[in-house]
Amino acid sequence: MCTVIVRTGEPLTLLGVRDEFADRPWEGPGEHWPDYPGVVGGRDLKAGGTWLAVLPSAGRAAALLNGRGRAADERTRVSRGELPLRAVVAGALPEVDLTRYDPFHLVLAEGAGARLWSWDGLHLAASPVPEGTSVIVNGGLGADSRNLAPLFDAATDWHELVGRATVRHDLPDGRRHASLSATLLTLGGERVGYDFSDLTSWNAVAVPRVDRGVSRDG
Repeated sequence: MCTVIVRTGEPLTLLGVRDEFADRPWEGPGEHWPDYPGVVGGRDLKAGGTWLAVLPSAGRAAALLNGRGRAADERTRVSRGELPLRAVVAGALPEVDLTRYDPFHLVLAEGAGARLWSWDGLHLAASPVPEGTSVIVNGGLGADSRNLAPLFDAATDWHELVGRATVRHDLPDGRRHASLSATLLTLGGERVGYDFSDLTSWNAVAVPRVDRGVSRDG
């Protein structure tokens, strides 16, 4: 279960925790996509896309979560990992044929607030992310059974809480499904705060802080 937590205000704060099979290859944040100049994010090396894209020059971020519903036809399916790249540049859900994508949730955030699009394979729902602190998981907005929203809402600094949003499951077939990374963003003002943590050591309870301030003017 991936997790995105958003707290509105000035600045807006967004935490994105990526959960995936541990043997799926990926690399950390960078400007990996020549077709999307200035966009920063971690890259999934299997499909080439990302789970969280940031465009510092616009003070904007787009985060993707897998959704639930009807899968796309495998003959025409394309990777959902391109959606954050396109959305962070466009400032909206890109104009695409949604039937080619498996179900997803897409969060687009900037200093003024955040929006959520949810596609279940049949229907698209769009709504603003409510004011305050909201948690989005694979089941959608408000479906988090861990009741993380009040915990994060009461905290001034989220760094010590990131471990509460992580998971680790050792499966019967020997594979591991776990939180592989956490990205903590602040959006607003003249600077994008970008803190990235690689969690593949599996030892972190409170995630170590890694400061990667990104200037809005590049």
